[in-house]
Amino acid sequence: MKVLNNFIIGIDEAGRGPLAGPVSVGIFSAEKKLEKWILKNIFENKLRDSKKLSPKKREEIYKKFCLLKTEGKVSFAVSHISNKVIDKKGISYAINYAIKNLLVNTKRSASNMIRLDGSLKAPPEFKNQKTIIKGDEKDVFIACASIVAKVCRDRLMCQFAKKYPKYKFEIHKGYGTLLHRILIKKYGLSPLHRKSFCKNLTK
Repeated sequence: MKVLNNFIIGIDEAGRGPLAGPVSVGIFSAEKKLEKWILKNIFENKLRDSKKLSPKKREEIYKKFCLLKTEGKVSFAVSHISNKVIDKKGISYAINYAIKNLLVNTKRSASNMIRLDGSLKAPPEFKNQKTIIKGDEKDVFIACASIVAKVCRDRLMCQFAKKYPKYKFEIHKGYGTLLHRILIKKYGLSPLHRKSFCKNLTK
């Protein structure tokens, strides 16, 4: 069977390591011919890990993605898997579940090329896949997925901050910063915290 490479699908996650909040997996797809255009016009010919970009820059790029999406040139989505699932099933299960969920719901053909960051893998039925170490710094489509996942997770954590204001989620986004650890020591765990990640902080 001939493999169709008209569309490339990039996948990356954000929020693997935080003490609170979901893990978020982003999927981004576009025609292969747009790869050089995105690199030049969106990334100014320099791919960087989304975490190394400023929040303002990530938001600027994300808004450009939204415009391209309304024009039908790209497609993207994010799956957020809750801290409760992470505690019950583990972080690897949560990420793999999100990847499968996104791929099953994408309108792209299973024969399209899937590129994944780091150690991520698609389900085995997706034969045309490639995992790339530091993919968000090497591959345009993975870099796009990385930004989509990061921006959407950060926005979600800012929404959670309104519900749990004393934890300052809008500042650290759930990561284990000194401020966050101090607040956990002071107030205990919220319903948003990953208990399995916070064992050493609640003794």
